[in-house]
Amino acid sequence: MSDQNISLQLQERVNQARETGTALCIRGGGSKAFYGREPSGEPLLVGPHSGIVNYEPTELVITARAGTSLTEIEQALAAQGQMLPFEPPHFGETATLGGTVACNLSGPRRPYAGAARDFVLGSRVLNGRGELLSFGGEVMKNVAGYDVSRLMCGAMGTLGVLLEVSLKVLPRPQTELTLVYQTELNEALEAMHDWAQKPYPVSASCFDGNLMTIRLSGEERAVQAARKLMGGDIHEDGESFWHKLREQEHGFFRSSKPLWRLSLASDAPTPELPGKWLYEWGGAQRWLISEAPAALIREAASSAGGHASLYRNAQRNHVFQPLPASLMRIHQRLKQAFDPDGLFNPGRIYEAF
Repeated sequence: MSDQNISLQLQERVNQARETGTALCIRGGGSKAFYGREPSGEPLLVGPHSGIVNYEPTELVITARAGTSLTEIEQALAAQGQMLPFEPPHFGETATLGGTVACNLSGPRRPYAGAARDFVLGSRVLNGRGELLSFGGEVMKNVAGYDVSRLMCGAMGTLGVLLEVSLKVLPRPQTELTLVYQTELNEALEAMHDWAQKPYPVSASCFDGNLMTIRLSGEERAVQAARKLMGGDIHEDGESFWHKLREQEHGFFRSSKPLWRLSLASDAPTPELPGKWLYEWGGAQRWLISEAPAALIREAASSAGGHASLYRNAQRNHVFQPLPASLMRIHQRLKQAFDPDGLFNPGRIYEAF
């Protein structure tokens, strides 16, 4: 079926839902269904809306339909020596571009290269009025007024159905090397923070409670020069380590207890909370496995200048940190503007929308 026919089918389905007041649960590959509050509504399948629309390696830009698998995109980029700079997690073979952008998920390279939203250049969106809209384009400076394409990043489908996304891509590093260090928490955080402020080609960092692991990426000479200054032992299977960490297959994540993600300043003291910790992104992303009360964890994160999200848990009623009333009103106005009838993914982020 052609791209146009699928778009028209989706548009017709949204118009029908408006007439009947039927909520719709946007579904691509389903690999991110665990994230956020429990999905509700009748399925709106966007997986068939797939395929790479345009790829210009010399321009470092790729445009693909939202149902396109991440694997297909990454293979096409790899064949040209390029990559998605934000190193997105898949969480399953069915992972799609639309789901990744909608959740704004990024991997180990995120603090050193940028987040998913930083590389979104443009998008085509089906809003709650059944209108097909285009925003941005395929060049970096092509946005006048509000950058709506990036507004869709992290909205988790609550503002509209992503149909196409244009992304900036980057060349793959010439060399990558992973180093490991036996150290303590304070020393690890201090080192990660210090190295991030120096011209070292650091592209990923992790401390799991026992070992600090650092990845260097770039030209051979730069990587080797940094390695001499930073010391450490060479990890013999660094690529596998970062893949497992990205996909939460690292041994730390093998627990049935609630998994929390705390976002803090990289040099912020660790909140005094019971549980097991893992540190990424130079200390800015901190994973916590704990059965402590949600209010206690969120208060601790807030006191440290950050916020906490309940990333994985059987209970999904209160996943994200509550917003201040003023900020919640902005979210609600955006929802009203893009999806006035509340059709898309109701309650996926907050109960109010």
